[in-house]
Amino acid sequence: MASERTISFRKKQISIRAIPQLENVTEVKQSFNRHLHYTVVKDRHVATGRDFFLSTAHTVRDHLVSKWIRTQQKYYEVDPKRVYYISMEFLVGRSLMNAMVNLGIESEIEEALYELGLDLEELQELEEDAGLGNGGLGRLAACFLDSMATLGIPAYGYGMRYEYGIFTQAIQNGDQIENPDEWLRFGNPWEIPRPEYTIPVHFYGNAEVDGWKGTQIVMAMAYDYPVPGYQNNTVNTMRLWSAKSPNSFDLSYFHHGDYIQAVLDRNLAENISRVLYPNDNVMEGKELRLKQEYFLCSASLQDIVRRYKQFKSKEGGKPRTNFKVFPEKVAIQLNDTHPALGVPELMRILIDLEKLGWDESWEICTKTFAYTNHTLLPEALERWPVDLIQRILPRHLQIIYEINSRHLKEVERKWPGDFNRLRSLSIVEEEPNKRINMAHLAIVGSHAVNGVAAIHSGLLKTTIFKDFFEMMPEKFQNKTNGITPRRWLRHCNPALADVISDRIGEAWVKDLFELKKLLPLADDDKLKQAVYQVKQDNKDKFSAHLREKYGVQVNPKSMFDCQVKRIHEYKRQLLNCLHIITLYNRMRETPDKPFVPRTVLIGGKAAPGYFTAKKIIKLINSVADVVNNDPIIGDRLKVIFLENYRVSYAEKVIPASDLSEQISTAGTEASGTGNMKFMANGALTIGTLDGANVEMREEMGDENIFIFGMTVDEVQKLKKSGYNPREYYEANPELKKAIDQINSGFFSPSEPSLFHDLTNHLLTHDTYCLLADYDAYIETQDKVAATFTDRQKWLSMCIKNIATVGKFSSDRTITDYCKDIWKVKPVAVPAEKEKK
Repeated sequence: MASERTISFRKKQISIRAIPQLENVTEVKQSFNRHLHYTVVKDRHVATGRDFFLSTAHTVRDHLVSKWIRTQQKYYEVDPKRVYYISMEFLVGRSLMNAMVNLGIESEIEEALYELGLDLEELQELEEDAGLGNGGLGRLAACFLDSMATLGIPAYGYGMRYEYGIFTQAIQNGDQIENPDEWLRFGNPWEIPRPEYTIPVHFYGNAEVDGWKGTQIVMAMAYDYPVPGYQNNTVNTMRLWSAKSPNSFDLSYFHHGDYIQAVLDRNLAENISRVLYPNDNVMEGKELRLKQEYFLCSASLQDIVRRYKQFKSKEGGKPRTNFKVFPEKVAIQLNDTHPALGVPELMRILIDLEKLGWDESWEICTKTFAYTNHTLLPEALERWPVDLIQRILPRHLQIIYEINSRHLKEVERKWPGDFNRLRSLSIVEEEPNKRINMAHLAIVGSHAVNGVAAIHSGLLKTTIFKDFFEMMPEKFQNKTNGITPRRWLRHCNPALADVISDRIGEAWVKDLFELKKLLPLADDDKLKQAVYQVKQDNKDKFSAHLREKYGVQVNPKSMFDCQVKRIHEYKRQLLNCLHIITLYNRMRETPDKPFVPRTVLIGGKAAPGYFTAKKIIKLINSVADVVNNDPIIGDRLKVIFLENYRVSYAEKVIPASDLSEQISTAGTEASGTGNMKFMANGALTIGTLDGANVEMREEMGDENIFIFGMTVDEVQKLKKSGYNPREYYEANPELKKAIDQINSGFFSPSEPSLFHDLTNHLLTHDTYCLLADYDAYIETQDKVAATFTDRQKWLSMCIKNIATVGKFSSDRTITDYCKDIWKVKPVAVPAEKEKK
């Protein structure tokens, strides 16, 4: 039975732009049936919903394949400079709808499925999220690949094909439970195994005068994923590496009859790509994680060098052996410090394998690499123990020591006798234990270093990388993050996309600055009503989901107040929780007073070993349990923790949200991209002057965003003066009552001391200044509520948010990278010749 959405979609075919062509619909149906029979090997009588999904996915993939092949052929023919984006994480999410949107075939697919008695929306729910990342860093990488393909940039993403992605979060009795994410258990219709591109990666052994000897080998096998640009014939490649044991067994085991041990040892090698590490910032000593990072770097660098050497030369296809032009053909971007081992790995390849001298190799290396920093938190910067690297990668430790020695000679020349500078600029840290600072290695080995928002890039120069900036200021740049408008507006909010396109055309999908044409219409009553109706429809649909999944009946007319992101103390979900408790107390104390109804939605995963974050999740659920079951409160306030937040869940909740919570302590969030997604979908932001919030305010105007709290300078000043959080607690009765309720067991009556650790930390340390910002936060939330009651004003602000989101397109970010760092130009891929 076709769903209500499908029926409404069919009705719209009469009036909207994407009218399905009859012959295309017929072709889709034929292709679908062919794949059901010959790929899935089922017929309609025994096929399951998943079989129908797989047949649909393969039908869509067929439309990608010829473009994909032509794209690679064009790159081979032109031999352009290519971009290689190396990232330990790519949080891709689902691919079906994104591919259909970018190919421009969603109308034909949906119509064909409808005629076959199937519902596209139901089928897409069967696709597993490719959860190959922890959060923002991995999702940014995925947005960047989409933009590079849409802009026609010759680019490749290199990552890991984790067998288990970011864990599946379950909430049991209010606690987070981690379950394995077996995203590949039903197969993956998008990946193409490439056993012909299997590469040996070496570990252990000894670094000797004539090279790296006695190593253990693990094979890296490539799996390719298509990355389609938006309706432009370009399909780039994301290549993910999977660890495979070498073909040969250790024969010594067979001589002793221990066949089982030989098999088990093969499994040990393959563990390298088994699981994605959670983002818990405690990587020291985790041998497997270091192996993963090197495995990615080595396989990717060897593959890049292979592709560089095998080009369409005028000499009839002879390998290119001259590496002088390597930086003119190759740009490598290190997405954070995880791939920083790429620097010594490229040096090893050039010196040991290609027999180049040190100086020539180093010049090639520094002209090739660029490094993006994603954090200001010192504890989040990777540092690896020297003894661990010595054991696993002895040759690379030699190279790192040589890089550091030459680097420190430059420091000494610039600042003779300045031992503090030598210590702070060294790649090798001597205290408390001897470690390699991977951020320092990345900076020294790159020609460009960038932060991901203006405030973040500025703070890098004045805080954690201050001495590096003073030594090599020309390296430091800013590249404010962005999001792809294809997934985060065109695909996830098609009704809003239609409203926009009806007013200003469809050019905005590839040029988000086009949305500025909406600014003169911000007070247009018809547009405001259309935007309101879309938002309300999205809220109605999400309310039904909340009722079905969580058993909570929310008021769909209430303000949907949303904070979805990784659970971390600096992101201050706990401050949000204090506001919920304050609202609850006010409603209890004055039940007859009119309050703006509010549905608070909080979602995100805590790293399994991050006990404070997991306790915050428990507190949110405990507060929700009390609030949601209080008859005095009714539907004026509901609190729901969204279980297992992921990309596909974000695509549902963001279009339904009214208010976006971006409330990190000023100076802690590098950029954020969730804030941009909410902005594009017409949610208003309450936030601090942190990350990209600062630039969002510049774009939309101070009157269209709710800014509160201390600035970076004020936070630093407060901490220097001796911050005493208890003073704020004693001075504010509402704050005191909320904390006392948490501490006394009001929200955990069966275990009154459950949250003592949280309250004790708030009153004694409060590292992220929640109590200092509480007053301003509550006052601004009151302002939000008052504004929400003025629907016309609120809608006008929503439209102004949408109209000014242009700067935050990842297309703009990638254009800046191409111009300022990579020096890469687009390559147009011709359309397929028309069939005669």
